[in-house]
Amino acid sequence: MQLTHNQIAAYHRDGYIILKQFFSTPEIGKLYRTALEDDAMKKNALDLNDQTGKKTRLSLWFTPGNDVFGYMTRSQRMIDAIRPLLDSDSAICHFHSKLMQKEPRVGGAWEWHQDYGYWYKNQFMFPDQLISVMIALTEANKENGCLQVIKGSHKLGRVNHGFAGEQVGADMVMVNNALQTMPLIYCELQPGDALIFHSNLLHRSEANLSDRPRWSVISCYNSQSNLAYNETSTAWKVPVDTVPDNAILEWEAESLSKADFLKKENDPALKETGWEKEVTTKK
Repeated sequence: MQLTHNQIAAYHRDGYIILKQFFSTPEIGKLYRTALEDDAMKKNALDLNDQTGKKTRLSLWFTPGNDVFGYMTRSQRMIDAIRPLLDSDSAICHFHSKLMQKEPRVGGAWEWHQDYGYWYKNQFMFPDQLISVMIALTEANKENGCLQVIKGSHKLGRVNHGFAGEQVGADMVMVNNALQTMPLIYCELQPGDALIFHSNLLHRSEANLSDRPRWSVISCYNSQSNLAYNETSTAWKVPVDTVPDNAILEWEAESLSKADFLKKENDPALKETGWEKEVTTKK
């Protein structure tokens, strides 16, 4: 996967690009089945309340393994696509991946935020060396809460963030200023499409009020030279062990039970919400 000059220019101008049919229908079918059926994915799913009380669910893990999602994250096409977009010549590392699960009628919203609004607290030094890739497992549209972005908002730099419900949200004064200045884009995706976006791009999503699920995987990458002075996980500084693109369909895959999932009570930002008490009572 080699990006064109125009795609690279669009990413730097707009803060994101969409790559259609980045993964094939059979590959997405296998990934989605695994997400639905793997017990480890279900056991490690965390619920976060939005400001209306609706729940948005995610499962987050750090080190990419020899499971189908590890093969996706480590695939040659993923690394080749993001390499020219990172402001660094150093090795590419995987920070974390997360399965985003918005169930029909009950899936909650994500508040306006920048990923670097979270990762600044991990004391990553350079936002231009952090990038996210969203892979649609199901169709994402306006009806089921697709991602919305403010085009070009990555050029604002980091915006102040605080808690909004159990989520970290951006300063709404700056968000509203941005909405008056730059276009709001609904990133509607088909299964297999990829949305690649900058760590300072302002984005959000509505609750899923439709009768169809909206599931996606977001893999986040970091340049090895981009040090994090307040991050307890270690994946962010380990170069990705790339696998060929056929690994998802052709290689034997392990269960996700070996993955190092995030536990809500172990995340400093989440602990400030008091959510660790709720998780403890559910164990």
